Amino acid sequence: MVQGALAGLAAGGLYAVLAVCLTLMSRLVRVVNFAQAATGMFGSYVGVALSVRGGLPEWLAVVLGVLLGGLLSVLIGWVVSTWLAEAGTGTRSAVTVAVLLLLISLSFILFGNKPQPFQALLAGPAFTLGGVVISQVTVVTVALAVVIAFAARLILTKTPVGISLRALSERPTTAELLGIPAKRLSAAIWGATGLLSTVIIVIVAPSQSNDATSLAMLVVPAAAAALLGGFRRLDLAVVGGLVLGMLQGALAQVDQLSVVRNFVPFLAIVGLLVWSQRKEVWDAAR
Repeated sequence: MVQGALAGLAAGGLYAVLAVCLTLMSRLVRVVNFAQAATGMFGSYVGVALSVRGGLPEWLAVVLGVLLGGLLSVLIGWVVSTWLAEAGTGTRSAVTVAVLLLLISLSFILFGNKPQPFQALLAGPAFTLGGVVISQVTVVTVALAVVIAFAARLILTKTPVGISLRALSERPTTAELLGIPAKRLSAAIWGATGLLSTVIIVIVAPSQSNDATSLAMLVVPAAAAALLGGFRRLDLAVVGGLVLGMLQGALAQVDQLSVVRNFVPFLAIVGLLVWSQRKEVWDAAR
C-alpha cells in the first residue's frame, strides 16, 4: 500500500494543480469552474490531432494545444464577465457546467470517445525512495502544484496586481468604478488557469486513461481537494490533492478495495460538505 500511495502522487499532483486553479477561480472571479479540466482536455486533444494528423512537430502541436486551452478559458470568462457580471456564484458556475458538456460532446464528434495517442513528454524514473521508483511525471506534477500555489499567494499578497485582484473579487463593481480594469484582470485569471490546466493534462494524460470523459471529469477529485480549503486556501487545496491521489493509489493495491478508489472523491465531497455545515446541523439536532 505504501508503494501504491507513492505511485498515486502523480495523480495527486494533477488533482492539486487543478484544485489550485479552482480555488483561484473561486476566490478571484467568483466561479466554480466545472469546465476547468474540460478546456485542458480539449486543448490537449487538438494538440494531439495537429501532431498525428496534421504532421506538425510535436513541440509545436503541444504549444498550440496549450494556447487553445487558454483561449477557450478566456472566451468563457469574457462571456461570464460581460453578461453575468452581477450574478451570483451559483449562476456563474452553472454556465461552466454547460461548457463542460459542450466540450465533451464536441470532442466525441471531432475525435471519438477513445483514448488518444498522446506522446509522453516526460518518461522514466526520477529517483528511488525506499525501494519505490518515483517517476519524472510525479516529481513535476507535485512540484508544479507547490510552486503555483506559492507563487499565487505571493502575487495576491505582495504585489499591486494582487491587491487589485482581491478588490475585484470582493467588490467587482466598486473596483471597476475606481479604475481597476475588471474585465482584463478577469480574462487574465481565466486564461492563466486554462493554460495551467492544459499543461498539467498534457503531462499526465499519456500515463492514465485519457478518453475525453475521464479527462474532463478530473474536475471531480480536483473539486474535492479544493473543498478541503473551502475554495479559499491554496495550501489546503494542494494537500487535499496529494492526499486524495495517495489514498486512491493505496486502495488500488488491495483487491477488495480497488473498486472503492473510484468513489473516494465523491465520498470526500459529501463528507466535507456535511462537515462544513456541522454547526447548523448540530444546532438543529439540539
